[in-house]
Amino acid sequence: MAKLYFYYASMNAGKSTVLLQASFNYRERGMRTLLFTAALDNRARVGTIASRIGLTADATPFAADTDIAALVTAAHDAAPLACVLVDEAQFLTRAQVWQLARVADDMGIAVLAYGLRTDFLGNLFEGSKWLLALADSLIEIKAICACGRKATMNLRIDGAGRPVAAGAQTEIGGNERYVALCRRHFAQALGPDLLGEDQ
Repeated sequence: MAKLYFYYASMNAGKSTVLLQASFNYRERGMRTLLFTAALDNRARVGTIASRIGLTADATPFAADTDIAALVTAAHDAAPLACVLVDEAQFLTRAQVWQLARVADDMGIAVLAYGLRTDFLGNLFEGSKWLLALADSLIEIKAICACGRKATMNLRIDGAGRPVAAGAQTEIGGNERYVALCRRHFAQALGPDLLGEDQ
């Protein structure tokens, strides 16, 4: 029975690398995969999944109005799919997460979604919220804070390396904009005022 998997982590944990390795493993065994990535992520180029270690693959870009189920159905009708892999899954909408659940449940195609759990203020992204609610399996990919503890938070920084605690939820960037930290160091960096705690 096919399942919907959510692989989540902080920034720089290797999510895209793991996704590309999973796709390679399927293809090496003669099984066809279909890759998706968020259209708004243009760090490499739109429609490309790129890992920090240099691996890349073409992918179908998705936006908030993309009917992922229709694209999967069309691709599966052309040639059977074994697996659908989604990078930057935090940018999925609620409807798209349900579409992916139906791909697993009704079409019998495994779905592996990879993304951030929370934003730079510790709030859930919409896609992550619904994947946490609906996925059959939740798998954390570990990243390490500078202190050696598990990094679970994504601190946004400015050009001088100072913490940023305001702005749009989505701001595409890599090491120049985000630092993966453990919860303790994330809270210390933002401070009680910025976290909304009472004095």
